[in-house]
Amino acid sequence: MTEKIFRPWTEFFGRAHEKHFRRGVLLTSALLAVGGTFSPLRPAHAQWAVYDGANHVENVLIAARTLQQIDNQITSLANQAQMLVNQGRNLASLPLSTLSTLQSTISQTTSLLAQAQNIAYSVQSVEQQYQQVYTSVSSGMSDSALFSQAQRRWQNSVGGFEDALKLQARVVGNIPSDSSAMSQLVSSSQTSTGALQAAQAGNQLLALQSRQLSDIQAELAANGRATALQQAREAATEAESEAQYQHFSQHDAYVPGTVSMFGSSGN
Repeated sequence: MTEKIFRPWTEFFGRAHEKHFRRGVLLTSALLAVGGTFSPLRPAHAQWAVYDGANHVENVLIAARTLQQIDNQITSLANQAQMLVNQGRNLASLPLSTLSTLQSTISQTTSLLAQAQNIAYSVQSVEQQYQQVYTSVSSGMSDSALFSQAQRRWQNSVGGFEDALKLQARVVGNIPSDSSAMSQLVSSSQTSTGALQAAQAGNQLLALQSRQLSDIQAELAANGRATALQQAREAATEAESEAQYQHFSQHDAYVPGTVSMFGSSGN
């Protein structure tokens, strides 16, 4: 757009430069022709004006210098117009923007993290669930309570691995769109007409890399959560086994006795 605005000015200054140059040549030729007509060797008549050759030469030189100054001014104005065109190119914005696509992808990843089952990505939630399910095992608990807690721990582990698999699927699904965006940005950077467009393309490439790093961070968090839940479940299972053993050992020892199965006759 800027180049189209300044292009008529550049063409105007070029045509004006050529026009003045031709006028200067014609003017100089006319003056020299007039000077050749009034030769000082011819006898002067009383009714004719006296011709001053030195004055004529000085006028020609003044006219030539004036034309040269005009030519320099036209050249300077043409250079300024071209400089403005170049500045317009450097200030032109990049027509391509991938910001909305990156924001949409980040929103989808954040939504998956918010759908974490049973134990959310929250310090308060982790503390509450961990104390209720993983560290509250004791020998005084009934068998039904121990079984209920064991089942919740199993559900937490299964949900953690399912959440990790969903997030991994989302990260892998982002690869085609990332490849397309990267190709467009690199192409726009290579075909940029000014410094601003190249800088904006580079910034968008950095934003794409940042989004990919956030995907990796989220995936590591999901995998770590699943692994931590499984390890906590195994530790709680050991504590549960110890509690069940203590609960069983509190009962009285077995005392053998005589049992009559077919009556008192012993038959």
